[in-house]
Amino acid sequence: MSQSSDNPITKSIVLAITGASGAPYAQRTLHALLDAGIHVHLVISDAGKRLLHDELQISTSDLSALLPKPLDDYAGELTIHNNKNIGATIASGSFKTDGMIIAPCTSNSLAAIATSQSQNLIHRAAYVTLKERRKLLVLHRESPLTLADIRNMETITLMGGVIMPATPGFYTLPQTIDDLVNHITARILDQFDIKHNLAKNWADQLKENKQQDKLARD
Repeated sequence: MSQSSDNPITKSIVLAITGASGAPYAQRTLHALLDAGIHVHLVISDAGKRLLHDELQISTSDLSALLPKPLDDYAGELTIHNNKNIGATIASGSFKTDGMIIAPCTSNSLAAIATSQSQNLIHRAAYVTLKERRKLLVLHRESPLTLADIRNMETITLMGGVIMPATPGFYTLPQTIDDLVNHITARILDQFDIKHNLAKNWADQLKENKQQDKLARD
């Protein structure tokens, strides 16, 4: 898939997938970033690959199933990194990106990032994102929280990261699971000022709800 001249690739974002439940969030975010003309640097942990298999029936040996089009169509738009390769480009602060998203994020990865560990490429890339003062968004998907989780979230926030629990809102009057997934994905994209049509903002949704109420009364 080539980008048209009116939608050139102007940003690059690291997208990491770990093993917390929430594979639909990962897939929808990946699709939305590519649709928006973002170059995605994708890295998946071993537990993340198992997650994709268990929740989306995607084979770990054929990640092209994660995409809406054949993998070859994304040449120049998608770079897949091995999580064991801590020498990859995204492990270096001199390699410029516009930030990093971890969706979903386990408590284990949360702890590793909070303590600046570099056990794998995901941890290292997150560390680099924070030290270079780029936006790191952590979509934490485990519940309930331990005191360690809460303190790790505080630490990452103090370092400049953004903690976003995967808790969709219901003011949008969702009708399907897709609606719930779109709501969270939209919030992720909003953090990076990426345009989308996945979900309405609060003001537009409130206006639509009032219009529906008026029609119901009439």
